[in-house]
Amino acid sequence: MGDMNQISLHPPAEWAPHAAIWTAWPADADIWPGSFEGAREEVAAMIRHLTAQGPDGRAGDLVKLLAYGPEAVLSAQGAVGDICEVVAANYGDIWLRDIGPIFYSNDRCAVFEFNGWGDKFVYEHDDTVGEQVAALAHAEPTCWHRVLEGGALDWDGEGTALTTRECLLNPNRNPQLDEAGYEKLLADALGIRKLIWIDQGLLNDHTDGHVDNIARFVAPGVVVCQSPSGPDDPHAERIEAVARQLEGQRDARGRILQVIRIPSPGKVTDEHGEIVPASHVNFIIGNATVVVPTYGTPSADAAVAALAKLFPGRKVVGSPAKHILTGGGAFHCITQQQPA
Repeated sequence: MGDMNQISLHPPAEWAPHAAIWTAWPADADIWPGSFEGAREEVAAMIRHLTAQGPDGRAGDLVKLLAYGPEAVLSAQGAVGDICEVVAANYGDIWLRDIGPIFYSNDRCAVFEFNGWGDKFVYEHDDTVGEQVAALAHAEPTCWHRVLEGGALDWDGEGTALTTRECLLNPNRNPQLDEAGYEKLLADALGIRKLIWIDQGLLNDHTDGHVDNIARFVAPGVVVCQSPSGPDDPHAERIEAVARQLEGQRDARGRILQVIRIPSPGKVTDEHGEIVPASHVNFIIGNATVVVPTYGTPSADAAVAALAKLFPGRKVVGSPAKHILTGGGAFHCITQQQPA
């Protein structure tokens, strides 16, 4: 179940310095009908932003890009091989936040079990990516025999994490665990001393409501969530509930959370007219740049501007993610940071 001597280990916050950011290249066109090339272009653009130097001259991230199969390796090399390290690996799809390890430090990580988001999207090799990345990163893994996706949590590096009941308490993950059971698991595995529960994520979220699509720490004691884009925002009720449930919460150090709201993209639909869980909160915090997903909605500029105020010293950029979103997530979902 993991070594209890490691209880003192906890992952740093995402804004702490990274040794690398791991991500993956779309490799199976069948998983990305109509969006395969578009998703590749959006991943490449994200990598270009992350590797770029920051406005204060700080170095960008070293990006390690997994590629599965000869075609994907060649395609990745051709697109971004000049700015990142392309690494051959086996995986089904690109959601590194969920299938990869959670790093405690440059050379230690936690590996949880992965069951295809409750057996909904089961692709060959995805359940081995945690251990593959640990080996590629030369990081010693501690394996926890419980299902947990990285996107189901967001943490401040100081003992506080956010999560949703919709995901963690879903019987398709760990039916034997209740809230107290998860609080013990996360204390043991990730050093979480205060777990803040939110009821639900966005509508039609394949992941059963991952928190990294609705609420994120941007500094100790400071959380960002969204505001409805207007009366037709299909997520409005859930978004308002998120903000209400965060208001007045205290973190592990006793601070009352400061809750900052940015615009929601509102109604974004797929090619079948179905509402998709578009969110500007699914950003990745790089060493020099914060990359914010955009979807061609009027909310994009205001969301990027609001986030820019929260990351002094970093460039905050909007980058298209509508093709990636057809797979169910955005930039945070496809990345995993390895601390320096």
